[in-house]
Amino acid sequence: MTRILRQDPFDFRNLSPAVRMLLIANLVGFVAGLIVPEIRTLFGLVPEQVIFQRWLWQPFTYLFLQGSLLGLVFNLIGIWMFGRHIEEAWGEREFLKYYFMCGLSTAAVHLGAAPHSSHAVIGASGPMFGLLTAFAMLHPDEVIHVYFMIPVRAAHVAIFYGLFALFSGLSGETAGPARFAGLSGMAVGYVYIRWWWEIKIQLKALWRRASSAQPEEEPAPRVIPRRSAVKPKPKAPAVDDMAEVDRILDKILSDGLESLTDDEKGVMHKYSERNKPS
Repeated sequence: MTRILRQDPFDFRNLSPAVRMLLIANLVGFVAGLIVPEIRTLFGLVPEQVIFQRWLWQPFTYLFLQGSLLGLVFNLIGIWMFGRHIEEAWGEREFLKYYFMCGLSTAAVHLGAAPHSSHAVIGASGPMFGLLTAFAMLHPDEVIHVYFMIPVRAAHVAIFYGLFALFSGLSGETAGPARFAGLSGMAVGYVYIRWWWEIKIQLKALWRRASSAQPEEEPAPRVIPRRSAVKPKPKAPAVDDMAEVDRILDKILSDGLESLTDDEKGVMHKYSERNKPS
C-alpha cells in the first residue's frame, strides 16, 4: 500500500537527539570552514595525512564539513527527512552507528583509491546515500516529493539516485572515485540491513538457547512443604512459545519496542516471568 511521507513542520525542539546533534554539527562545521578555511585541511579527509601521518580523526570529522551552501542544505534536509524516521524505528545508538558506518566506508574508498592524495575530501555523501537506502528498505512504498514537486516511491528514488551516481562515475564527467565512494555508503547500508541484522538475530537466538540449557545435576534431597506454601512453578516455554518469542524479538530489533501489540507485550511479559531466577 502506497503512503505519502508525512511532512511535519520543522520543529527543532521536538527533533530526536541524534538528528538534532547531526544538524548542529553540520551547521557548525560549515560556518567554521567559512571563517577559517584551514580547518578543511586539518579536519577534512586528506588520504596522505591519514595513512602516513596517522591523522585518524579525519575519517570522522570530514563528514561535518561542506564545500558549498547547496551541499549543506541538501545534507540538512536529508538528515531531517530520513534520519528522524530511521532513529524513531532503531533508536539513537543504532542510528548513529549506522550513520558513521556509512561515512567510514566512504572514507575507506577514498583512502584506497588515492592513498597519496593531498587533496582534502569533505562532505557526507556516504551517510546521505546510506540514509536514503535505509529509509527505502524500511518504507519502500512511502512517497517522497523529489525537488519538492515530483511524487516518487522511496524505493524508486533510491534506485534512481544509485544508478545516476554509478553512471556519473563511469562517464568521467565528475570525479569517479568520489562518486563511487558515495555509492559505498549505499552498498554498505544495504548489506548491513539486508543480511547482517538477520545474522545477528540468529546468533542472539542461538545464544539464548545455549545459555538457557542447564547442565544436569544430582537431585537434592526432596522436601515436601505444606500444601498452602506450595506455589505452582511455571512450565518451561514450549517450542511454539520460543518461536513466538524469537519472532517478537526480531520485530523489536527491526521496528522498535513501540511496534508491539498488547498480545505481543503479554507474551514477552509471560516469558520474562518464566525465566526469572527462583
